[in-house]
Amino acid sequence: MARDPQVRMATTEDLPWIHELRHRVYARELGQHPPHPSGQLHDGLDGDNVYLVVAHGPVRTGFVSVTPPGAGRYALEKYLTREELPVLAEDGVFEVRLLTVEPERRSTAAAPLLMYAALRWIAARGGRRVVAMGRTDLLPMYLATGLRPAGRTVRSGAPTFEVLTGSVRELSRAAAGRHRAAVDRLRARTDWRLDVPFAFPPDGCEHGGASFTAIGTDFTDLGRRHRIVAADVLDAWFPPAPGVRAALAEDPAWTARTSPPAGAEGLLARIAAARALPVETLAVGAGSSDLIYRAFGRWLTPDSRVLLTDPCYGEYAHVTERVIGCRVDRFRLRREDGWRIDPDRLAATVAAGDYDLVVLVNPNNPTGVHAPAAGLRPLLAAAPPRTRWWIDEAYIGYAGLTESLAALAATDPRVVVCASLSKMYALSGLRVAHLVAEPATAALLREWTPPWQLGLPAQLAAVAALGDPAYYTDRWLRTRALRRGLAAGLAALDATVTVEESVANFLTLTLPPDGPGAARMVAECRRHGVYLRDLTPLSPAYGGRAVRVAVRDTAENTRIVAACHAALETLRPGPAAGPATPRTVAATAAGPVG
Repeated sequence: MARDPQVRMATTEDLPWIHELRHRVYARELGQHPPHPSGQLHDGLDGDNVYLVVAHGPVRTGFVSVTPPGAGRYALEKYLTREELPVLAEDGVFEVRLLTVEPERRSTAAAPLLMYAALRWIAARGGRRVVAMGRTDLLPMYLATGLRPAGRTVRSGAPTFEVLTGSVRELSRAAAGRHRAAVDRLRARTDWRLDVPFAFPPDGCEHGGASFTAIGTDFTDLGRRHRIVAADVLDAWFPPAPGVRAALAEDPAWTARTSPPAGAEGLLARIAAARALPVETLAVGAGSSDLIYRAFGRWLTPDSRVLLTDPCYGEYAHVTERVIGCRVDRFRLRREDGWRIDPDRLAATVAAGDYDLVVLVNPNNPTGVHAPAAGLRPLLAAAPPRTRWWIDEAYIGYAGLTESLAALAATDPRVVVCASLSKMYALSGLRVAHLVAEPATAALLREWTPPWQLGLPAQLAAVAALGDPAYYTDRWLRTRALRRGLAAGLAALDATVTVEESVANFLTLTLPPDGPGAARMVAECRRHGVYLRDLTPLSPAYGGRAVRVAVRDTAENTRIVAACHAALETLRPGPAAGPATPRTVAATAAGPVG
């Protein structure tokens, strides 16, 4: 039997109830709006808002509204300009508002549960700051959550409101720390249906891969994997090479119980031979993330200065800013430039910045754009001697292995190349990666590598994979054809949707500014068993309207197109149930608004 209450994202079927409850509370109960003959209260931000709902069985009992930064406007701007409230101009600001609970449920845990759900949803989408409005008579409740007054009060109808703000990181720490007992009580009795885990991740980083929540992280029913399309992660659509499967299947009992070579010596030798590199320039890790944490933890301190491209793979910002606490700048890539790196502009930025580390993901994730090696070599040669460059080549096979800068990294002490075998070689589940650096740098990182870093299945699989380049070259070429077919299918759905192909195994879908945001699109596709990646957390440049879609096989690509078609049809603006009212910012009779 399902636990009660249930927390989930609102669907289109919930909207009439949301509008009706808002009318009862804010028009009739609080008198903030004149009653409307339709009995419903609409909002100018309805197309951008995301609603989270609490229900007890079939009965809906409360909701909260979240406005992502991609909307380009906030309800608070009805009362205050961005000059008067500068926090609204920062990156990653989410507005929480309209926490509304049915009158008979206001003494239950519905309001705290909605507050926590909003925080988890925002944290999972890379939110940096929350802004909200809370009734002054309920101020102690807001302060207890960790929100703090922003020094502004506003009046809406009869109630007076305090403008509140809080760092998502600090609010999350409070929820996982001093409020942990209360949060644990909520968890024990809640049927959690959101697309993020109930608890905050132990490392504080909201990683991708929400599709595994549909399979079940308890692994009790792996058959569920056949019912979903995991296009939110960039795992290969194809199986590993026949030799890999044979190596893993030959004697799985022995492979599972046997300790591997402590230093992965055979794998290092195979990488050296496959890439024509001296073995002393190599170090291995359990995926790129292992190498990132290990290397950056050795090289960087809170006094270090780091330059990241924006957009960029989110793990780099997490490690440098949150884990180590470096001073991090962004080199903004521009949509109007096709997300390409301008070498001259980057060179000027690096020369002026006195950076300890510059990170380039090439081909870039999430833009999928590749910077040719011929353009990068002069840039690297002219860079300041003290600046180290980390080149992430997780998807380089899709651009061509001849485009790798690994040979340069083997001789230049300022350059390190990180290369994952996970995505290109269909080994994501085994976690295998290596880096290339000049011998002294590589030797230091090997010293800080624990023995048996890679399990025996991973070593066996990686050696076999590198021994069959023809198989993978064919799969990479096939990926290009599948990507083009997927792009054509998505582009044909709606003339207002922009499809941007990449050189890798994914593409980007950008929604029009006058339609639903990426979060609603992603949520609607999940109702059809298709998981896509909302790019809002990765960069404000996406405006909350970009979705990354992984390339899958022909059948699953067909499901992706069908789900996107159904989602766009469902979310397409239709006739309003009543005239739009001014943007509503109000307190619930039960608790915070945002």
